[in-house]
Amino acid sequence: MLELHSIQYTLPLRGEELHLLRDVTVRVNPGHFMAIVGPSGCGKTTLLKVIAGLQFESGGELHWRGENLSDGGCLEPQELGYVPQFSIAYDHLTVEECVETAARLRTRTGGDEFYDIVDRIIAEVGMESMREKRVAVLSGGQKRRLGLAMELVSRPHLLLCDEVTSGLDPQSEREIVQLLHSLSKQEDRIVVNVTHSLSNLDLYDSVLVMHEGHVVFHGTPDALPHYFSVENAENIYPSLAMRTAAGWHESWCKYRPAYYEELDKKMAARETLDATAKPDGAGEGHLPAGFLRQFMVLFARRWKLFFRDRTQLILQLALLLGFPILVVIFASDGLPPMPDRSVPDGMNPLEAAQHVSRAVEKQVEIGGLISGLVMFQVILLALMGSNNSAREISGERLTYEKERLGGLGPMAYLSSKVAFLCVLVAAQSVWMGVFVNHFTGLPGALMDRIGLLFLLNAAMTAVCLGISANLKSPDQSSLLSIYLVGFQLPLSGAVLALPGAVEKLVQPFIASYWSWSGQLSTMRDSSLFLTIDPSVPTAIVSETGTSTALLWAHILCGLVATWIGCKRHRWD
Repeated sequence: MLELHSIQYTLPLRGEELHLLRDVTVRVNPGHFMAIVGPSGCGKTTLLKVIAGLQFESGGELHWRGENLSDGGCLEPQELGYVPQFSIAYDHLTVEECVETAARLRTRTGGDEFYDIVDRIIAEVGMESMREKRVAVLSGGQKRRLGLAMELVSRPHLLLCDEVTSGLDPQSEREIVQLLHSLSKQEDRIVVNVTHSLSNLDLYDSVLVMHEGHVVFHGTPDALPHYFSVENAENIYPSLAMRTAAGWHESWCKYRPAYYEELDKKMAARETLDATAKPDGAGEGHLPAGFLRQFMVLFARRWKLFFRDRTQLILQLALLLGFPILVVIFASDGLPPMPDRSVPDGMNPLEAAQHVSRAVEKQVEIGGLISGLVMFQVILLALMGSNNSAREISGERLTYEKERLGGLGPMAYLSSKVAFLCVLVAAQSVWMGVFVNHFTGLPGALMDRIGLLFLLNAAMTAVCLGISANLKSPDQSSLLSIYLVGFQLPLSGAVLALPGAVEKLVQPFIASYWSWSGQLSTMRDSSLFLTIDPSVPTAIVSETGTSTALLWAHILCGLVATWIGCKRHRWD
């Protein structure tokens, strides 16, 4: 049984309190199908989120199966099914893949039993003929059915649906309501549907009417016209405007016992009729999935989405192949030979001075070219790192929040993202280093330079992933990530020297400086280093270990920020 006792929900607004729910008291028996209706802004969705635990009540008590959830208790993820207004299915997956993924993320079931569950649920929601279709081609009603299927994999005892019929044609709307009605008759499941529509109320066991945060009616559908003194239920919204919400609520509190008594009688009679019709297998839900299973499912799904999203795949290939070519354009024939500064015999002093001056200028030019080639690689890899992760979490935030409500662990989610991005970072960094080295022949140890390229790319990827996890929209995170990359070159000091005070302040936060400087430091044993040192406007670190440590610090900070963002709820 689900019971709400004097539930309040308030939000601070300009020094005052905005009351979204006021004294909500409701009782819902097992095997019950209830509609929550009311004008826009009356508190329907807020009430549903309070029941689901997405928002915490400001006062009152919420009881589930005799346990007080307001006193430290909580709904187990396997007990709750929540179907939001938005689609939680990825467009590039098929119906069957979506249901299978949901089942693997939420249950430990395997083998033949697993596929039996998937087949049964797809059949339950009437999508057998569409199981091989991708989500992108489904209609609105079909996506609603798929959303229900993905919630049913754990056999929830409480199924909450938020406006799942909005925007549908009348036939599709009735089909969805009929489906919800049939689901409520299985396993003593409570099904609650928030809807603005007053059609198809005959299919519900009870209707809860909200008005300005108050409960103003909860009873059988056929009692609605009598209570509101209207000819039919579709006229109750105009009727609500004839009295204040507080007045309607006061009236409801007075007549509630009589209406609840009638509702209990009808429910008892229906339970007697349905007692022999309950399907076999009713009982407890499946055990929740563990960390390793969730990680593997998410990791595999991410690669499947990567290869099926042609736009993203083409962009990644273009960056992977095109950016190294941009670098080697400036030295496609390799580095120029080191000029000879020695003075030939017989050259007069003036000619000797000119000869040495030209040699020094050429050396500085070569040093500038080497520095530029290294920095160009660094900036392009920083841009690739930003592209890797700027939208990785923010672009699917609501889906993540929904799967988390169903039992997905933040650590499994974060680990799958890190593993996926590590593969991209490694491919991008190794290919950049090997390709550029092949055509330019940069001095220094190749593996050391590749390691610093990898750490730079990983650092920017991790930091931008942290941005993505903490901002609300993918557009915001993309914009901030681009700005972050844009500041890397001017603040690195590789092009123009920074004022001493500014340099000390900003250098620790500029990952590009540490990768660029660390790579140049690997060339100290090369004769070409003598051309590099005087050609750069800022100091080069004396040891690559310093650069490596600072880049690891950037990676760690990015991952910590990502973890904080993943732990925080961002359900709008």
